[in-house]
Amino acid sequence: MRVVEQAAAAEVPAGDWNALVGDDHPFLRHEFLHALEASGVASEASGWSPRHLTLWRDEALVGLLPYYHKHHSYGEYVFDWAWADAWERAGGRYYPKGLSAIPFTPAPGPRLALADDVDPLEARRRLAERWEASTLSSWHLLFAEEGEVDAWRQARPELIARAGVQFQWQDRGYGDFEGFLAALTSKRRKAIRRERRRVAEQGLTLHRLEGEAIGEADLAHFYRCYQITYLERGQQGYLNRDFFMRLRRDLPEALVLVQARLEGRPVAAALCLQGNRTLYGRYWGSEIEADGLHFEACYYQGIEHCLARGLTRFDPGTQGEHKLARGFAPRRLTSLHHVADPRLRAGVARFCAEEAEHVAAYVAAAERALPFRLDDGG
Repeated sequence: MRVVEQAAAAEVPAGDWNALVGDDHPFLRHEFLHALEASGVASEASGWSPRHLTLWRDEALVGLLPYYHKHHSYGEYVFDWAWADAWERAGGRYYPKGLSAIPFTPAPGPRLALADDVDPLEARRRLAERWEASTLSSWHLLFAEEGEVDAWRQARPELIARAGVQFQWQDRGYGDFEGFLAALTSKRRKAIRRERRRVAEQGLTLHRLEGEAIGEADLAHFYRCYQITYLERGQQGYLNRDFFMRLRRDLPEALVLVQARLEGRPVAAALCLQGNRTLYGRYWGSEIEADGLHFEACYYQGIEHCLARGLTRFDPGTQGEHKLARGFAPRRLTSLHHVADPRLRAGVARFCAEEAEHVAAYVAAAERALPFRLDDGG
């Protein structure tokens, strides 16, 4: 079994790549990563240099791990700016660093994909030799699933673990949206119904479009809204129009567009991706200010879609305690970090240990704040 470094996803046949990737994580599919790279979003010019690591047995692809040389820490959502600053102040060079993650996508999921007959421990050992022998300051594994994190720690116990948290919705057999509301306290049920009613009272209607039903004009409108959200903060969105158009062309089955209309005209949109079990809420924008519209388009419509399509999990994206009040529970995450220099490694390990205590306390407080009924009395 040999390790080969690929300068682009396009260097690997899409069919061979996707044969290793499961159906519930569209971000690891060849089409998604190729769209990022071919559009220039994740490229040498943008500070994301693809170096995907592939495992081959003779001429057969038997493993792959997304891998980039990063020249900054933008678009990662596990922030290590302080580590970089401290190391460079001490005279070290932090960038470029190695990164195994999906660019601009803080969605937990698989990172290493292996054929069934590959020894996972041996595969991880062979891959780790690549960054351990390199001149890079570090390697970072972000938003991997917990089982994969455990497997990496078994293969490389010296990896530093960093704790994190997101908020996700889980179907508990609710049946429909009213069944979900019934599981909440009376106060929260009333508040959510009031929020949804307020959206309707402003003359707004919500429409969910999937796959081939998403027209080019629909996606163009969404992209305009997406950029408006960033422009309001004086920024440009990370993702460009070409990237989204490539997704519509090459991965339409993964797309769900929630469109808000006023007098029949689209005025806001949220673009999600879906697997066979999970809905991922990712991108949002609006041309108007409307009370409660963000919650309706980005959360409640997503929950309704999951219940209608039999999806059991809704990952609405990073950040936001406001998700708690809407039934999104905290989910613990763990990132892993290989740091080459022992001096920096010691400092990072201390930081992560102290941070983990704060994260644990935060998760405990968040769980206590969930709005679900404790008994049948509501």
